[in-house]
Amino acid sequence: MATAMKIAIVDDEQDMRQSISQWLALSGFDTETFPSAIEALKVVGADYPGVVISDIKMPGIDGMQFLKKLMSLDSGLPVIMITGHGDVPMAVDAMRVGAFDFLEKPFDPDRMTELAKKATNARRVTLDSRALRRELGDGTGIMKKLIGASPVMERLREDILDLGQADGHVLIDGETGTGKTLIAHALHAVGARATKKFVTFACAGREEPELAKRLFGPDPDGQIMPLIEEARGGTLVLEDVEALPMALQARLLTWINDQGMPAETRVIAICNLQEQGKTCESALRPDLYFRLAAMKITTPPLRARGEDILTLFTRLSQQFSEEYGCDAPEITAQEAAQLLQAPWPGNIRQLINVAERAVMQNRRGSGSIASLLLAEDDGPDAQTMTTEGKPLKEYVEAFERMLIDNTMRRHKGSIVAVMDELCLPRRTLNEKMAKYGLQRSDYL
Repeated sequence: MATAMKIAIVDDEQDMRQSISQWLALSGFDTETFPSAIEALKVVGADYPGVVISDIKMPGIDGMQFLKKLMSLDSGLPVIMITGHGDVPMAVDAMRVGAFDFLEKPFDPDRMTELAKKATNARRVTLDSRALRRELGDGTGIMKKLIGASPVMERLREDILDLGQADGHVLIDGETGTGKTLIAHALHAVGARATKKFVTFACAGREEPELAKRLFGPDPDGQIMPLIEEARGGTLVLEDVEALPMALQARLLTWINDQGMPAETRVIAICNLQEQGKTCESALRPDLYFRLAAMKITTPPLRARGEDILTLFTRLSQQFSEEYGCDAPEITAQEAAQLLQAPWPGNIRQLINVAERAVMQNRRGSGSIASLLLAEDDGPDAQTMTTEGKPLKEYVEAFERMLIDNTMRRHKGSIVAVMDELCLPRRTLNEKMAKYGLQRSDYL
């Protein structure tokens, strides 16, 4: 995500403030000036969308005090200090406190522009990573596909944040349709390589010579860059890694080992092994498997996500109803229980299909959720997969939550309208919304 960057210029000398501002403005930067640290602190704080250039000697709060205050507010804020002749020891102290860099007067304007670019790029990475972390934490924005309040999804989001910030290679496995490629995107987005290349490649369905040329090169025509070069410094995602022949697995392992630690290019391997009785561990060379699986994520199947199934179904059916220009289906308690009990061998992909077809049925005024589930589960996997039963209380609570959620969305957060439709006193509605983690502000 792009973040507009500012440069806050803090100096008690007006001529110096203006000259720095004018030069950086000509270089394409958005600047704002402050005559003192006190004035700057009214604007610059945690998550400030930019960087700071400050003189080190100022009346009142001097540059060192100002720097320490900024670091206490946001340790990831780049601060460039301007020092006079002979103040280099003070500048070194500033670097120890957390300054990004320093310039000695009289400074080279081009050097200032270069530092400003480096600092704003670093700030952009920091702010984007924070924004993505927040999106992962509350399920909004581009990461809303990782929505869910179930324990397995909470744990998955925590794993993504932890492993995303680590520097090792990652292995992702799990059933088909559980969002493994999305998780690879999330791991890259919250890590230090977020602004670098993100390259994906499907290994399945290709002959060994083609795989070797595409992965490692060389291309005889010189038209296509090998993937290990294309992804250099970023993330290389290998989907269906189990499809790599043993000889290429050996070459991949050698390339990974040659990078050393920390790795220049991160590898995220996705295993989509579907054959019964086989595992990713059995399909890969042991040395490659253990090299990749030092950091491993197993995506949870949909049937293990409980109430998330109803939440996802509701969101998907609303999206499809807008696309088809009709009302979303209102499901009964029995249909909610059927959705929760279904084995979902196709996981999220299957749920998407069911939600879309449910909207199309509703537009025609015929059909049922049960008939769609039976049609979807009429495959070989459906005969072998089972789902555990749940206490009646869990089904009732899941349906109740979904009903309140749907009604709140339909009435755009109008408490009075929801009370009337569901015949609930305000206190009871408030208690149930608190119980199910529903907030009126989400529907306004």
